[in-house]
Amino acid sequence: MKKILLYLSAMILLALLFNCGDKPTTDETAGKKDRNMFGHYIPRGLTKTTEGLSPGYIMFAVPNSASTYLINRKGEVVHEWKGNYAFHSPYLMDDGSLVTGAQDPDYPVFGFGGPYGRIQKITWDGKMLWDYEYADTTQIVHHDIAVLPNGNILAIAYETSSFDYALALGRKPEFIPRSGPWMEKIIEIEPQANNRGKIVWEWRIEDHLIQDYDETKANYGNVSEHPELMDFNLGDSIPPAITQDSLDVLKAMGRGGRNLTIDNPRSDIYHINAINYNPELDQIVFSSPRLSEIYIIDHSVTAEEAAGHQGGKSGKGGDFLYRWGNPENYGHGDSTNRKLFGQHDVRWIEKGKPGEGHLTVYNNDVPMGPDSLDYSAIYEIKPPLTKDGNYQMMANNGFGPEKQFWNYVAKDTISFYGSFISGAHRMENGNTFINEGPKGRLFEVTPDGEIVWEYLVPYRGTIHKPNGEPTNMMPGTYSTFRATFIPADHPALQGKDLKPLDPQPEPFVMPPPKEEKKA
Repeated sequence: MKKILLYLSAMILLALLFNCGDKPTTDETAGKKDRNMFGHYIPRGLTKTTEGLSPGYIMFAVPNSASTYLINRKGEVVHEWKGNYAFHSPYLMDDGSLVTGAQDPDYPVFGFGGPYGRIQKITWDGKMLWDYEYADTTQIVHHDIAVLPNGNILAIAYETSSFDYALALGRKPEFIPRSGPWMEKIIEIEPQANNRGKIVWEWRIEDHLIQDYDETKANYGNVSEHPELMDFNLGDSIPPAITQDSLDVLKAMGRGGRNLTIDNPRSDIYHINAINYNPELDQIVFSSPRLSEIYIIDHSVTAEEAAGHQGGKSGKGGDFLYRWGNPENYGHGDSTNRKLFGQHDVRWIEKGKPGEGHLTVYNNDVPMGPDSLDYSAIYEIKPPLTKDGNYQMMANNGFGPEKQFWNYVAKDTISFYGSFISGAHRMENGNTFINEGPKGRLFEVTPDGEIVWEYLVPYRGTIHKPNGEPTNMMPGTYSTFRATFIPADHPALQGKDLKPLDPQPEPFVMPPPKEEKKA
């Protein structure tokens, strides 16, 4: 009886513990019975193609695998980069190598919220050039990276703090997990020989906080008067405490993450999940789905200026130059002005592509579409950039724009929905390439919203847990965090043999669902 009660209590607590930006929501818990968000038991591989497509290839990390595939427009694998750990957010360099996150098998402390702990560089033919570990008991790289023109790498990293430390910075006690929150920082790594890296620049969110809760603290102030700072009391209250017995049940079910403890649910208070760099502006954009907002900061500042409020081309140090998506976060507007809902993959449209200088973002979980169901959308926005590299605020409701420059939503809203991971970027021909992450659905849409190419990832690897147990394939069997369209004239592909592999990799076929026993 005790085990049954523990099991039931664990199930109830799941939603409280893991209601995060990258939540593994099942079709049933999402209440979307007429759409299969994870693509279980539907046709996979190439499902649509049309005439006149731009020549090119698509790159994606194979789920639960140490391989990244390059496929042609026919859906055939033409190249495989092989590593030693599961890949995460691979980026193709001009020489054909990959710079990618890699899943460290034994990092401590962190274990949910997208950490991976390693950044690697792997040649076209699979030689490991650089294997840099940034994972210990106090910090770990996670989610995404951006490679700078000089070869340095911008990476997002969690860093631990204590309950008392967060309290001293003015966070309300009910918002502080017992183990303390994971703060966020952005580090710039200069690759060194022998798998080493030198941190040459750093930006930390705790240097740019404001709060109106505790007037005895140095960062006390009026939040609405300081949109350049982060209100330290945004976010959700901590869920009810879970017992060790209930936690053991969760882990036995394969839920909760490797290093979940009874003290650290909701430690991941910001969950920054994407980073992108603009070399013309020397600025960085990043995304927090927890707060449903994107932010731009100045990279031209020195490391010392990044911790302050003056300096750099903007003159504002490391403070926010721009933020968009949820102006209620800084006391401007209200919930009706909110634009983003758990978004991912914010990027500048690159120079030379239609819409250059604008931002694209995958808006994961827009509530209450025409059919009363949540849906996903791709937004293109034109930030109000001024000549001096700063951004103009609107009079009442914070930073604009009020409306998107362009957006894509499925015509029925139902058929395009991925409530977590996912991404999108602009192509050279003006179309937009979209990765509907939970389903592993990759597709290309025209400016008019017509789908001209579609492919569903049919592969899954066989990586096991460090203890030798298999990785649970459900529910995200084919889930794909990031996929990228690579034009045929990309420097990395010149002179390469891009014939389809023979034989082709074996698709992963899900075992049939278990039949329900009749009463």
